[in-house]
Amino acid sequence: MSRDRHGFSIRRRLTAQLLVVAAVLAGLLFYSIRTVADVAVEQTQDRILGAATLAIAEELRGGQDGIVIDIPYSAFSMLGALGNDRIFYRIEVNGELATGYADLPLPPTLPSGLDPEFYDSRYLGYAVRVAAVSRSVLVAGKTVPVLIVVAQTRSVQESIVAGLTNRALLLGLGFFGLAALLAVAMARSVLQPVNDLAGAVTRRGPQDLRPVKRQVPEELGPLVNALNGFIGRLSGALSRTETFIAEAAHYIRTPLTTLRAQSEIALRQTESDETKEHLRKIIRLADNTARSASQLLDHAAVIYRTDQRSDEALALDQVIADIVEAFRPSAEMRDIELGYHRPDTAVTIAADRLLIETVIRNLIDNAIKYSDELGAVEVALSAADGFARITVSDRGRGLGGMKLEALGNRFERGGNVQDVIGSGLGLSIVTEVARAYGGTLELTERKGGGACACFSLPLA
Repeated sequence: MSRDRHGFSIRRRLTAQLLVVAAVLAGLLFYSIRTVADVAVEQTQDRILGAATLAIAEELRGGQDGIVIDIPYSAFSMLGALGNDRIFYRIEVNGELATGYADLPLPPTLPSGLDPEFYDSRYLGYAVRVAAVSRSVLVAGKTVPVLIVVAQTRSVQESIVAGLTNRALLLGLGFFGLAALLAVAMARSVLQPVNDLAGAVTRRGPQDLRPVKRQVPEELGPLVNALNGFIGRLSGALSRTETFIAEAAHYIRTPLTTLRAQSEIALRQTESDETKEHLRKIIRLADNTARSASQLLDHAAVIYRTDQRSDEALALDQVIADIVEAFRPSAEMRDIELGYHRPDTAVTIAADRLLIETVIRNLIDNAIKYSDELGAVEVALSAADGFARITVSDRGRGLGGMKLEALGNRFERGGNVQDVIGSGLGLSIVTEVARAYGGTLELTERKGGGACACFSLPLA
C-alpha cells in the first residue's frame, strides 16, 4: 500500500470524534435534565392547581334562591405551598360573572366536566398557568352551568427550573471536561497495539466478509492488508461449509427416518423395559436430529431463494389450510387442538411458494413445540391495509421476557425453552423472508400465557 493513500492520522481523528461525542452527550445531559425538571415542576403545579380548582367547585351549593359560593381556605393554602405566587380566579354562573376577575382569560374550549383543563396565558403582565372546570348546580329545580377558572403566576416554577438548570449546566461542563481528558488518553493508548492486532485478526473470525476497499489512515495499512487476505480465505471456507451443511442435512433425513422406523418396530417387539426406554430415547434423538437437519436445510434454501426468488400468484388461504392439515397429526399426538380461522374471501399474494411455506411451517411448528399438552394453537389469516396477516397464537411458555430483536437472530433461543431441543433457526428464517418481501414479524406475549406471532407481507 503506497503512502499516498494515507491521508490523515487516526489519532487526531479519534480524539476529535471522542470530543464531539462528549460534547453531544454533555448537551443531551443538560437538555434532558432541563426538560425533565420543567415537566416535573409543571406537572406538580398542575396537580396542585387542579386540586384547588376542584376544591372550589365541590363547595358550590344550589338552593331555591341561587348558588352559594364559598371559596374554601384550603384551596388557596394549597396554591401557596410552592411559594409566593399571585392567584386569580373567576367564577361564572350561566355565562355571567359571579365573582372574581372579570377579564381573567377563559379556556380555548370550555371544559365538559370536573376534569381540569390546563392552559398557559398572560394576565396583568404575568405569565400564568390556568385551570378550568365546569359543573352543573341545581337551582330551584333547574340545572345551572357553573365555570370555575383559577390562575397562578409562574415565578416560583421559573425560579425552581432556573436553579435546576444551573446545576445541570455545571454537571454537563464537568462531564465534558472529564470526557475530554479521557478522550485524549484513550486515543493515545488504543492505537499502540494496532500493528500487533493486524496479525491477530488473521486468526479471528470477522462477521463482515466484505473486503475493505475504502481509504484508510496510515496506522491501519498493515491491518487492512492482513484483513482482506483473511476475509478472502474465510469467505471461501464458509461458502463450502454452508454447501456441505445443506447437503448433509438433506442426506441425513432419509437414514434418520429409517432409523426411527426400525426403532419403533423394535419397540413394539421387545419385552424388556430397559430396552424400551433406550429405544424411546433413540426415537426422540432421531426426531430432534431430523428437525435440526430440516431447519438447517430450510435456512440454507431461504438464504439462496431470497436473492433468486421465483414469485408467483399464491392463494395464501389454501396454502395455510394445506400446511395446517399436515401438522394436525403432530398436534393430535400431544393432544393439542390446532384450529384455523380461514377468511371468507381468497387472499392472494405474489411470492415464492417455498419461502412462504417455510415461514408458515416454522411458525406453526414453534407454536406446537412450545405448547403444553392439552393446549391450543390458533392460526388465522386476514387482509387489511394492503397487507396479508398470518397470526399464530398459542398458550405455551411465551417469550420468556425476550424481544424479537434477540429471538430473530440465528441460533438464539429463549431462556425458558432450554429443556426443549431446537436449533434456534425458525424465527431467523421468518425474519429474513419478511425482510426480503418488505413485510414484518411481530412477537407479543398473550394475556393468560402464551405467545402470538404475526407475519405480514404485501398483497398481490
